[in-house]
Amino acid sequence: MALLVFYLPVSVAQDKSEDHQELLTILKKTIGQSDSFEDEFDAQVWLISKSNPLKRYIKDEEKRLDLLRRIHRAATRAGLSPEIVLAVIQIESAFNPYALSHAGAQGMMQVMPFWKNEIGRPDDNLIDVETNLRYGCTILKHYLDREKGHLTNALARYNGSYGKYWYPEKVLVAWDRWK
Repeated sequence: MALLVFYLPVSVAQDKSEDHQELLTILKKTIGQSDSFEDEFDAQVWLISKSNPLKRYIKDEEKRLDLLRRIHRAATRAGLSPEIVLAVIQIESAFNPYALSHAGAQGMMQVMPFWKNEIGRPDDNLIDVETNLRYGCTILKHYLDREKGHLTNALARYNGSYGKYWYPEKVLVAWDRWK
C-alpha cells in the first residue's frame, strides 16, 4: 500500500481523514481479491486510474472498486482489453446492472437472453454481474475473432448493427476516455 500513496496526489496522500483510511482499506481488500493482474502494483495503478471516472456512475467506493476488479478479471479471461469492456458497458447501460433494452437485452453489457438457450443454460441470470460480464466478454471476443481483430466490425456485430458504424463510433470515443 505504500506504493499506492506515492501515486496519489499530494493533497490526498497527506489527508489522514477517515474517508482516506476507508478508501485505503477498500483498495487493499479489492487488490487482495484481484487475480487477473500481474502483481499488486499493477492492480493498484489500474484500479485507482479507473475508479475516478467511474465515480460518475457508481458513488460507493467499495462497489466501484469491486466492479472494476470483476470487469478486469472477465475481460482478461476473455482476452479483451478491460478498457474496451468499460467503454461497451458505459455505452450499453451506463453501468446499470438492471438495464433492460426495448429489444430485451439485459444487464450491464446488454446481453440478449437467446444466448442462454443457445449454450444450454436457460436458468442463467443475465442481471447477475458476473454472469453478464462472462457472457458479454465472451460474445465480444467471439466477434472480434470472427472479424480477425477488426474492432469496429466486432462492435457493430455485438450491437446487432453490422454495416452501420454509429454504435462502434460511440464505443470508440468512450474507449479513448478509458485508456
